[in-house]
Amino acid sequence: MKHIFLTSLLVAAHLHAKPLQVFILAGQSNMHGHAKITTIEHIGMDPATKPLLDLMTGADGKPRTCERVWISSIGCAGDDTTEQTGRLTAGYGATREKIGPEFSFGLTMEKLTDAPILLIKTSWGGKSINTDFRPPSAGPYVFNDTQLAQFQKQGKDLAAIKAAKEKETGVYYRLMIEHVKKVLGDLKRVVPDYNASQGYELAGFAWFQGWN
Repeated sequence: MKHIFLTSLLVAAHLHAKPLQVFILAGQSNMHGHAKITTIEHIGMDPATKPLLDLMTGADGKPRTCERVWISSIGCAGDDTTEQTGRLTAGYGATREKIGPEFSFGLTMEKLTDAPILLIKTSWGGKSINTDFRPPSAGPYVFNDTQLAQFQKQGKDLAAIKAAKEKETGVYYRLMIEHVKKVLGDLKRVVPDYNASQGYELAGFAWFQGWN
């Protein structure tokens, strides 16, 4: 009887398990994140931001590791496509010594929901929306009359310039979409506790621009 009771509890808990909440974080240098981990203690100097520091650090003062938030990130490991995965903590910024917006974002989402969370981060510094992140719905990149006149004045090969621009257009948009599809196609690879019957929801998208 005890075994049946425990089994019933497990089944009930499984049926009420919430879908994995998936957030896509994308952008360039500001999504990369260039805040050094060693600087976060200064957040506690202002009473208004002290609660954020308490959220980001444990009792030992070191960055927390989330229990219900996982991350898959590309663009921050020295090249365009090397993937970094794991439970969310500090170190998923532009380098392992830095923090991007993913850290406090994930901590806040974990606080606001009791569902499991996955952050899919794609970020490459120094890219433009007009060319690098240009989606197909925006159409091909078109040089304006002033640009074309300048190229002609400089004696440049217009056909070669247009071909080069066409090749560059949308490269990082496609990398972003490809990575999101790759992660969603095998969620258990990134979120070991994921159960397919539990399902997932695309819960949000955040874009952080940078200088370019």
